[in-house]
Amino acid sequence: MTKRSGRDANELRSITIELDAAAYAEGSCLISAGNTRVLCTASILEGVPPWRERSGLGWVTAEYSMLPRSTHTRTDRERGELKGRTQEIQRLIGRSLRSVVDFRLLGPRTIILDCDVLQADGGTRTAAITGAWVALALAAGRLVRDGKVERDPVLGSVAAVSAGVAWGQHLLDLDYQEDVAAELDMNVVTSGEGRLIEVQGTAEGPPFPRKTLDRLLDLALEGTAELTRIQMRALGRSHVG
Repeated sequence: MTKRSGRDANELRSITIELDAAAYAEGSCLISAGNTRVLCTASILEGVPPWRERSGLGWVTAEYSMLPRSTHTRTDRERGELKGRTQEIQRLIGRSLRSVVDFRLLGPRTIILDCDVLQADGGTRTAAITGAWVALALAAGRLVRDGKVERDPVLGSVAAVSAGVAWGQHLLDLDYQEDVAAELDMNVVTSGEGRLIEVQGTAEGPPFPRKTLDRLLDLALEGTAELTRIQMRALGRSHVG
């Protein structure tokens, strides 16, 4: 594989996950992917949205934001109506995490995942998903320990990574400079077993052939498999679930 920025084309950036990064949250972590850093917290609220009441089912949702100096120049805080990008990303995070939750086991309560980008260097949404799952797992574990649920409502793990084509190379886990230069970039979300949850892919230039999509999916699946192992090590688990 061709080297770029000191790593192979199929190599993740340096990934660290620091547990319990927010003292008061039911679950939290600080995830770093290269120079991208995202604080992920899970808050457990008794009760569910009005449309979910009387169902006996719980709910999981997410919010996402970038701090004003998470980028090279200051950006204003989003007040009132959220930007389209922010809404898209937080919906993606919520959808991804809900795919592995048993809402009947969770019961009539809501878990809110807050993902705040402290520093952005590409891949903020994928880092947010990977870190938010860790925060969710910690919060669910607290529910089990406190006797509030019969068993863990989180049935599996979720991780996400980007892949793309830049400078004619097929690359895994793009940083900002690679993302800006990309002719094609994708975000791939998978379960811990390597099953696809969501695939987002866009040609920034000419249309691309199916074989390119397949190659990037293979790269992404290698990446999320490694991210799953990192999540399990951070949680002190030997396997998914």
